[in-house]
Amino acid sequence: MEMIRTKSDGNVALLMLNRGFTNPWNLELVNKLRENIHELRDDPKVGGIILTSSNQKFFSIGFDIPELFPLSKEDFKVFYTSYNQLCLDLFTFPKPTIAAITGHAVAAGCIITMCCDYRFIAEGRKLMGVNEIKIGVPIPYPASCIMQALLGFRTNRDLNDFGEYYPAEELLKMGLVDRVLPLEQVLPESIALIKKIASYPFHAFSMIKRNRTETIAKHIREHLTEQDDYFINCWYSEETRPLLEWAMQKF
Repeated sequence: MEMIRTKSDGNVALLMLNRGFTNPWNLELVNKLRENIHELRDDPKVGGIILTSSNQKFFSIGFDIPELFPLSKEDFKVFYTSYNQLCLDLFTFPKPTIAAITGHAVAAGCIITMCCDYRFIAEGRKLMGVNEIKIGVPIPYPASCIMQALLGFRTNRDLNDFGEYYPAEELLKMGLVDRVLPLEQVLPESIALIKKIASYPFHAFSMIKRNRTETIAKHIREHLTEQDDYFINCWYSEETRPLLEWAMQKF
């Protein structure tokens, strides 16, 4: 199975998550998306990327807990380190990025969308949010820093502390998404915005984006190893393991 379907519309690259119905994150999916991002970063014909799903029900359900749960601590660390690097790769990508959200984007799936420059979501019952606190782990450190900068202290606090999922209109009020659109307009409007930004000189946009991301990215990198270790220890703690087993029932 092709885990990521790729298409292009002029100078816009579309990356469509295609790992089953719910697009859960495992090491293979993470590494494949990182590989695609690195290739597109250096491709002069690509003006920007849209990250979306190949189905209209789920953008992503989050970590593939059934696959990740039985891993050794060392193997889980390989996955978790690569996932956080993916977040940084996407957050610092020098071209415009949009998450075109046509289905639920929760937990690690929500986090990936927050690493894009813009988020367009389909109207209707499309939920987003982070529930990590309910399964006994903190929000991954890169996500915590990025979301704090994007959403502000109080919204980020409530999102993290309550672990709830929110519908599209509420997400717009909270600042998690930029636009709520009819389903059939999500991709066309995303493509149009990428093309508009990409029509400006590349060096101007890339520096504008660097100016708004480099301080956050630098701070994340300085503390990431310590924070990764803390998350991993929580993942394997006696309090968290039963909660992960409970969460697996949803897969």
